[in-house]
Amino acid sequence: MTAAPHTPTQPDTLTITRPDDWHLHVRDGEALHTVVPHTAAQFGRAIIMPNLRPPVTTAEQALAYKERILAAVPAGMQFEPLMTLYLTDNLPPEEIVRARAAGVVAAKLYPAGATTNSDAGVTDLRKTYKTLEAMEKSGMLLLVHGEVTSSDIDLFDREAVFI
Repeated sequence: MTAAPHTPTQPDTLTITRPDDWHLHVRDGEALHTVVPHTAAQFGRAIIMPNLRPPVTTAEQALAYKERILAAVPAGMQFEPLMTLYLTDNLPPEEIVRARAAGVVAAKLYPAGATTNSDAGVTDLRKTYKTLEAMEKSGMLLLVHGEVTSSDIDLFDREAVFI
């Protein structure tokens, strides 16, 4: 069996003129002012990770963080930070409603202790059920850092075991 011959109607390349970054850590302070200009030069939008110290857990914090990010975008560049909340065991469902109304697009679930600045992460998924219900009702996305935290699992196998 032979492959079909190339025809002129089939494109050889695909050009993405302004891609999005669906997982961006800009951190804060000096790091933010270094990362944001480079990101804005390449991407039109980015999902902003909320695992700062302290974590972004309220609509007010997310909007303030967004303003700091936008202030670091160089003049003449267009960039839209898509803001997220940090899901914790005790994030109130009412905060999800406020955040969604303010334009926050998602909440990120970090298992406690799994990655950088994840010490405030979820320890028991059952503690988040009411918050997850509020997310579903409001149309807020759930982003998941997929990694187990058991010390008996090799660090390099934690994502595979999670899956």
